[in-house]
Amino acid sequence: MRIKTIAWQDALPIRHTVLWPDKAIEFCKVEGDEHANHYGAFVDQTLVCVASIYIKESCDGRTARLRKFATLPQYQGQGVGSKVIEHAITKLKAEQVLRFWCDARTSALGFYQRFGLEVEGDEFDKSGVKYFKMSVEL
Repeated sequence: MRIKTIAWQDALPIRHTVLWPDKAIEFCKVEGDEHANHYGAFVDQTLVCVASIYIKESCDGRTARLRKFATLPQYQGQGVGSKVIEHAITKLKAEQVLRFWCDARTSALGFYQRFGLEVEGDEFDKSGVKYFKMSVEL
């Protein structure tokens, strides 16, 4: 497996297939995609996992938000997604990002807790899916 930076357009098909197959592919585009960092995991020459990271400067320092993280179903549970998150966190630390956060699907809380992310606040709903905000100080 190889992890590398990809174009935001390359992330759309996997986002669509995994996260929102019942929506139009345009629903999977995120405002700011053009300026985010997008990582892809490749098995052989096939893109199997994508993660998009949006870095924001503020008076409290640099923060990074994970959005639209998805692994093709046939590659889930094999450590591919974990390697992508580890790769992203390593890059964020090198870029002196202070805080990493995401809106995590309730079904994935355990996955994110393995990387030190903790739940903040109450469960909420987006487009019929339950989420919690989670974050970790880097």
